[in-house]
Amino acid sequence: MNEVRRILDQLKRVFAGNAWHGPSVKEVLSGVSAEHAAARPLAGAHTIWEIVLHMTAWTRAGTRMLTGEDVKLKPKEDWPAVSDQSAAAWERALQALELSHNELQLMVAGFNDSRLDERVPGRPYSVYFLIHGLIQHDLYHAGQIAILRKGLQVDGKPA
Repeated sequence: MNEVRRILDQLKRVFAGNAWHGPSVKEVLSGVSAEHAAARPLAGAHTIWEIVLHMTAWTRAGTRMLTGEDVKLKPKEDWPAVSDQSAAAWERALQALELSHNELQLMVAGFNDSRLDERVPGRPYSVYFLIHGLIQHDLYHAGQIAILRKGLQVDGKPA
């Protein structure tokens, strides 16, 4: 297995499952309702919904960087506001997150190992560093979501 295939395997495990560390992004979001996603069980912390929008923004930004674009997210793009708290809007947010990951994985699948050493436009790091950063970003936020879920009580049990 070459390095691109190993990285692609990590991208898939972190997002969809069978990861060594514990629940993947999709697993930790499974069963989270719009109501729970919008709840703020920890004062001053982001909601699950805000984290999902943030993860989507950075996955899309990373994919754009991999196409050669010099991406700089503005604060409102980095942490988009939740304007509609309906169940349909939550489903759209989850679908957008999954689509962003599918697009990233499809792009990385087309790389050869030599591409990993290329510098990302406008950044002081390589494609390899960027992709691993996106993986680490997802892991970090999956952990946050897991903790936020524990703070949400449904019938006396964590959500």
